[in-house]
Amino acid sequence: MRRLFTGFVCLALLVMAVLSSCQKDESVKAAKDTSVQLLTDSSQKLNVTPVPGNYLAIQGTLEVKLKDSTYVFDATRDSIVFVNLDLDGKEYYGITAINKEHTVSFGISSPGTPIAEMAGDISGCQFLLHPNEKTNVEYTLTQNAKPQDYGALLMDKYNQDGILAKGTFHTYLATGNKAESNFNVVDGSFDLKIK
Repeated sequence: MRRLFTGFVCLALLVMAVLSSCQKDESVKAAKDTSVQLLTDSSQKLNVTPVPGNYLAIQGTLEVKLKDSTYVFDATRDSIVFVNLDLDGKEYYGITAINKEHTVSFGISSPGTPIAEMAGDISGCQFLLHPNEKTNVEYTLTQNAKPQDYGALLMDKYNQDGILAKGTFHTYLATGNKAESNFNVVDGSFDLKIK
């Protein structure tokens, strides 16, 4: 059941990334309205209610370090969204991103609401790679840990001093969904602005 719920959180984050990516592709030069609306059939089925505070970043970066590689999403060309979700009465916040070429996407979430200078537990995380005509590689939260040991999302700043969100995260992702699956340490940082 926990795996299914985590999948729903990740799916909601990725739906928002795809929606924002389409929005960004259509209006790169005229990105005045930074709010993201969830109006898809899939989000309705998940009982996802749009709440104030979903923002498409127009400046800044999100970095994800996995194995020996660092993946960088740049808000001036890629789509990076800071999300606040309500799933069946429970609040979550996080960051989701998809690159302009739609070959790399990432989403991470934490329960509750974002608070500056406070760390939150990781409730969902997914990293997808679709390299040149090859099979997709999907990393999801490891099953080797208890939910409270999935890592942390630390918000240094949130919605203050012209900064949308700034902070770091640390989690553990695996390519398999079994408890014995090998996992990888994933570290990252974000520094996002909306104006």
